[in-house]
Amino acid sequence: MKAAYDLRFTNRLILVPSIESNVYSKAEDERGLGAGLGNIEAGLRLRYELHRKFAPYAGYVWERAFAGTADRSRDEGNPVNERRFVAGVRMWW
Repeated sequence: MKAAYDLRFTNRLILVPSIESNVYSKAEDERGLGAGLGNIEAGLRLRYELHRKFAPYAGYVWERAFAGTADRSRDEGNPVNERRFVAGVRMWW
């Protein structure tokens, strides 16, 4: 499930908060996923629309694994929480 909303400061400057979660019906050892709630990701992205079809953005994302997926991450020596800065360009065709 994923949700996002555009908060417009001006016609060109837009803040986009988002949240996403993944739920798995069965465990997949090959992919390191456990059954149940796998992870939740929340983020904020600030973009500036130079044109309607071209908008660079920068943001921050926080992600956390849960249940069996978190256990598998710990077993492999990987962190359960992850934070990262993101940057890119949103383009429409």
